[in-house]
Amino acid sequence: MKIRLDKYLWAVRLSKTRSQATELISKGKALLNDAVIKPAREVKVGETITLLKHNARFQYKVLQLLDKRVGAPLVKDYIQDITSPEEIEKLKAYQDAQRNYRQTDGKPTKKDRRELDRFMDDWQEN
Repeated sequence: MKIRLDKYLWAVRLSKTRSQATELISKGKALLNDAVIKPAREVKVGETITLLKHNARFQYKVLQLLDKRVGAPLVKDYIQDITSPEEIEKLKAYQDAQRNYRQTDGKPTKKDRRELDRFMDDWQEN
């Protein structure tokens, strides 16, 4: 059996759509055996798929080939997650940083800026 990499990524639920899988591969965010390839490249059993997500590298080993999309509970029969714990920690750190950034109000308002200026002026005078 032969299967394209973009179709395989979609079938094992590593991307939501085939067009998103094709885009990942074209942008170099999905690698096969750590090499940049084209979406039409055929996948073989035993090869390693690397996905670059934010600042982490997720690695998966191809166990079996399939031609149709499978349900989430069956994915483990076709692909094995071999991502190192350090990479998972990198993603968690990134997600925490994003969460903390979103909780702030961001840029101060004009009123906040004036209050800050008054505080700094008063502080420097003493």
